[in-house]
Amino acid sequence: MNRDQLRQCYEALEKLKQELSEEIASLEQSARPVQLDQQAVGRVSRGDAMQQQNMALANLEQCRQRMQEVLHAEQRFSEDEYGYCENCDAVIALPHLLARPESRYCLSCQSASEQQK
Repeated sequence: MNRDQLRQCYEALEKLKQELSEEIASLEQSARPVQLDQQAVGRVSRGDAMQQQNMALANLEQCRQRMQEVLHAEQRFSEDEYGYCENCDAVIALPHLLARPESRYCLSCQSASEQQK
């Protein structure tokens, strides 16, 4: 990759990191424990609130995992290894990196990995 392409990927990575940070902060608020005060909230509303809390917790976990991938990609950037597949060392296609800047694998290795699951 040339410098311009690397800069594009780095900017995409930083933008994703910022978006994830904001989403994590928001989800942490949504995932707070539901109050047990039945006077203030009826049973059905409380059930809905608990379901929303559970969804927020699941989303929060996904965001945190993706943030770990972003941090790993930043580490690879600092080691001049960014943009190369961790499995086969092939160059990861630029459109793939711009769409998912935290990508560790080329499309071939990613597809193979997903088929094994």
